Amino acid sequence: MQFRTEIPVLQSECKIDYHSGLLLLGSCFAENIGSKFEYYKFQAHVNPFGIIFNAVSLEKLVKRVVEKDYFAEKDIFFHNDLWHCYEVHSELSNPNKEEFLKELNQLIDSVNQQIHKLTHCLITLGTSWVYRLRETEQIVANCHKVPQKEFTKELLSVEENELSLQTIVSLIQSINSDVKFIFTVSPVRHIKDGFFENNVSKGNLFSAINILLSSRSKSRDKIQNKALKVFDSGRTESSINYFPSYEMVMDELRDYRFFEADMLHPNRVAIDYIWEKFSQSFFTAETASVMKSVEAIQKGLAHKPFNPDTEQHILFLNKLEGKIQMLQSQFPFLKFS
Repeated sequence: MQFRTEIPVLQSECKIDYHSGLLLLGSCFAENIGSKFEYYKFQAHVNPFGIIFNAVSLEKLVKRVVEKDYFAEKDIFFHNDLWHCYEVHSELSNPNKEEFLKELNQLIDSVNQQIHKLTHCLITLGTSWVYRLRETEQIVANCHKVPQKEFTKELLSVEENELSLQTIVSLIQSINSDVKFIFTVSPVRHIKDGFFENNVSKGNLFSAINILLSSRSKSRDKIQNKALKVFDSGRTESSINYFPSYEMVMDELRDYRFFEADMLHPNRVAIDYIWEKFSQSFFTAETASVMKSVEAIQKGLAHKPFNPDTEQHILFLNKLEGKIQMLQSQFPFLKFS
């Protein structure tokens, strides 16, 4: 008998391996998956500008990076003893204005370089609710604890979300046409917006991604008929993909034992499960084999012996070092601490 609804996971054409260059952007769930990529030593960069929840703010940052539109003093402000920028997360805020601007602009350069080498961009969308600064009428990525009266709150429409996603894809592919995209919706519910309002918000995200996928499919048919290419950017059939992380949590893991104490964020067991499903879809058997070797090394490095000076432990360390060198001979970029 079947006692749960299982989301089918198809084999993606958009395969990821240890030669792939990965950029993960978006909500805190992007960081959950990003931590897995980092643990298994993939060439991944996770939220360089911090957690960003909405599509418009992601579009702004991608535009800055692609066009190398550097931050200036007009783009930052001082509040609660720190310099902030409404376009990035508070974790980047700095008490020193010059250092802050320098760091932000170094990030623009480094992420621009990463995009040139990129093979995959994973984007996790969190919400359609956004805050607009009254003074400038600009949508912000983070309010930085500025009083709420300084903002108006609004819901991005399906069309606004979809336009931002289209623009993100087009911008990145304007400097690297080979980048593949994987979109997903965060399973974290934003109940501070309200339960009904959260569902409307997520619904707009789903509809926007669906339009993006449908446009890809229609344009693929045109290509087959020797007509126009996808968005005139040379996308292939598998250049835009969707992974159902939200559905897995809400439909397969329909139990609060898979959530943190706040009953909103998926816990480690849930994240491990989603990672397992993601692996089945996007990794080849060869990649999975390398991951097992990396995991064995990581567990060995994490081992804390009772007697570190024993001959047995020294032999263990020598064997571990041999495994590291063997793996690094195949993948020189792998670094183990």
